[in-house]
Amino acid sequence: MRTTASYELFPDAPSERAMARARYLAREGRVADAEKAYRDLLAEHPDLKSGWAECFELLRGQGRKEDALRLADGARAQFGDSAFSLALKGAALIELERYREALATLEQALDSDPDLALVWHELGYAAFRLGDRNRALLALDRAFGLEPHTETLRLRGRILRDAGRYQAAEVAYEGAAQAAEHAEQRAAAEREIAVTQRYAFYSPRRPDELTSGERWFAETGTVVLASQEGTVIPDDSAIAAAFLDLARDSGWRFGQVVTLGPALLVWHTLADALRAPLVPTASFEPAACPLVVAQRPQPADAGWSTITAAVAEHASGLVFVLEQGSLSPSLSPPVPASPASGADVIGVLADAGGRRPQRLNVAHALSAAQHPAGRLSGRRLTTD
Repeated sequence: MRTTASYELFPDAPSERAMARARYLAREGRVADAEKAYRDLLAEHPDLKSGWAECFELLRGQGRKEDALRLADGARAQFGDSAFSLALKGAALIELERYREALATLEQALDSDPDLALVWHELGYAAFRLGDRNRALLALDRAFGLEPHTETLRLRGRILRDAGRYQAAEVAYEGAAQAAEHAEQRAAAEREIAVTQRYAFYSPRRPDELTSGERWFAETGTVVLASQEGTVIPDDSAIAAAFLDLARDSGWRFGQVVTLGPALLVWHTLADALRAPLVPTASFEPAACPLVVAQRPQPADAGWSTITAAVAEHASGLVFVLEQGSLSPSLSPPVPASPASGADVIGVLADAGGRRPQRLNVAHALSAAQHPAGRLSGRRLTTD
């Protein structure tokens, strides 16, 4: 969202050629090689601001906060207290959650050059992290006025969405998609549009007013059966019964039930109730409108990745897991730490301590399953 390397820093043709290899390596995901290429480039061309910015963003994207700060200090040694070097330092301080220091550094950068869009963008992000949405939006408006940029619009959309202003947020994300210069930027903006539409499903409540299950659906499009806080921890039988109610109310009919992982007794109960054969993964047939079931997501298993990808590719059937872990407890309520699990319907959310007391809510699940921006939109879920 905050891409320091994306802003215009007076590139020229020779510098673009010099950075081509580092950019290629970064796009290929060869982070260590890309970092070395950038550092070699900066050793030879220390005055290349775009090189500093892109290397910084590489470190930032990897969560290497201290390394990013050290690189920013290196840029400051090269360029002095220029707006550019101070912008990098401010951005690094934001990543370190030293928001007030970041704000002071970015204000100092504005004293040096009040017309550098990158500074205003980072200042807007710092203000947002401090909870000052109005100042953040004003700073982003200034950044966009100086340099129309998709990343600024995406951040504006995030701020508006967090405030519960979903329609305005969607407009911002649509603008980001239209302003995108690369396919990756456009795809990222389109994903945020879908997320915003799912959050709007809960309007007028803000994201921070949603339960974990509701927010999980909004962030990922995955249906959660136990979407409300409760007093009882649902067991496997209760979760399976709720799924059967959802399947009946939705009119789903599956051609086979495919088991992944441990063979649980509850899968036999589920298959009998659905009147579908229970088969192993070797008999998986994507055209048969399969119901793929597992106790929990198994991203380390090659079979899991292959089968869940096939379900999505053929847009036929769905993947159901009893529980999903990896909640990020640092946010309230917790949100997915790894949303791309491959599951389409989750029974309950779990944390490091296991399942928590939650209430199964089939009515909410039914509405979520029918949402046009959900994972199941456009999916064939009947054998007819």
